[in-house]
Amino acid sequence: MKEKLVRGVRRALPQKSVRKLEESYRKTRVKAVSARYGYPARGLKVIAVTGTNGKTTTINYINSILKAAGYKTAMFSTALIEVAGETQLNDLNATVGTTARMQEFFRDAKKAKVDYVVLEITSHALHQHKLDGVPIEAAIMTNLTQDHLDYHKTMEDYAAAKALLFASEPRYMVLNRDDEWFDYYDKFDAGEQKMTYGEHKEAEAHIEHTKLYKKGSEADVVFDHQTKLELATHLPGKFNISNMTAAATIAYLLGVSVDKIVEGVADLEEIPGRFERVDIGDKPYEVIVDYAHTPDALQKLLETTKAITKNRVILVFGACGDRDKLKRPIMGEIAGQLANRIIVTDEESYNEDPNAIRSAIIEGVEKAKASAKMTEIADRKEAIEKALSIATKGDTILVTGMGHEQYRIVNGKRIPWNDAAVVKELTV
Repeated sequence: MKEKLVRGVRRALPQKSVRKLEESYRKTRVKAVSARYGYPARGLKVIAVTGTNGKTTTINYINSILKAAGYKTAMFSTALIEVAGETQLNDLNATVGTTARMQEFFRDAKKAKVDYVVLEITSHALHQHKLDGVPIEAAIMTNLTQDHLDYHKTMEDYAAAKALLFASEPRYMVLNRDDEWFDYYDKFDAGEQKMTYGEHKEAEAHIEHTKLYKKGSEADVVFDHQTKLELATHLPGKFNISNMTAAATIAYLLGVSVDKIVEGVADLEEIPGRFERVDIGDKPYEVIVDYAHTPDALQKLLETTKAITKNRVILVFGACGDRDKLKRPIMGEIAGQLANRIIVTDEESYNEDPNAIRSAIIEGVEKAKASAKMTEIADRKEAIEKALSIATKGDTILVTGMGHEQYRIVNGKRIPWNDAAVVKELTV
């Protein structure tokens, strides 16, 4: 009844008026809910990370560094939620929880007397005022690439939503000097200090001498042309070097000692659904589960995997329903260019026709005109089983799109599901 009423109001009023009503409602609601919980975010030191890709990995690095330095922390990420060392999987299928859930998190953090709160902030959460009133001590931007255009419509509007975090003038600001949208965000000022990171020669946290391995990465990072950190991480790929450098940069600004930054980076061994190696016993190939669900993330994942794989890269992937439709053929084309074998399957169709989703992906694969063989298998379990059946010595199977998630939404229904668990079930 309530949904019908809302739809009726939206149809009856001009779009501009609807937007104003929604804006007013959201601002009022976050104030009301925050008041109900006793304004728990007040007095907390909050480090917020935004960007299209790398948010989860970056805040897990930050969390690990701060703990190595002896600080008590709370973290709310897409994959994990942690308060004072107590960790649980994030099974919300959302990066930012509801307004009430976030206030509960801040309440728990304050009760635990944490020194820092580390969290991801999405463009949706910023645009919808979900975290209004939360004091931001430090803000980090990872990158901006195509995603969420079903909601924001244009990259400019997407960028503007992310910019709301920096417009609040946080005390510290960390920006990716290598990102093509760097100049857009560099126009914002930090309350106290702003610092840039990347391989760009003008980056103040300059990445040098990178080394990529099958099970990790190394890089020298030079701060302010004088302080060199030799960082080593268990997570492979240049994109993870960028993520760890973003985390190291904010830690440096917060005054964490060099040795504790190095220790904290090294302490982070894995993150659920982020280049997660699945234990498949003594099989002669590897299976990696990754959350990559944007064109940029998929491209970087495939490039990294190809560089550390002796034989073929077998990709099992799909795309989410009721989301940015424009990225589907783009991701298909990337897969066609970089994978050796492709199995297109269903992910979460929500309320959309899964056949249409797969067709858009396949259109992109075919556009690549590559030699990679492609198979379409709608059933995700059967698709994974097919990949396992054709894998040979030295191959790497990538299962992407779902990552750490514990269920899928198909035809509006919530179905228990985890890619890594399914792989283990099929390889026992």
